[in-house]
Amino acid sequence: MLNGIVWKFRTGVGWRDVPERYGPWATTLHTRFRRWALDGTFDRMLRSAQAKADAAGGIDWLVSVDSTAVRAHQHAAGARKGGGAVPHSDAPGAD
Repeated sequence: MLNGIVWKFRTGVGWRDVPERYGPWATTLHTRFRRWALDGTFDRMLRSAQAKADAAGGIDWLVSVDSTAVRAHQHAAGARKGGGAVPHSDAPGAD
């Protein structure tokens, strides 16, 4: 069951396109996915896997965030307030 749900999201296909070997999509896979998503089953599975990996020393909790992962706000990039271009009459040397 879990393998079918994982396969669906790894491949990006619709529920109807999940191979039959994982079970009927409408009555089993999708229903079970929705139930597990709503009742916190996936959150518990993630916490359990993280706890086991952390106990085994398999997680480096140091986080590095740079501009490749997070876009800067437009004002952080030096954009002018109002976002417009400098009017021609106010441009240097326009006299």
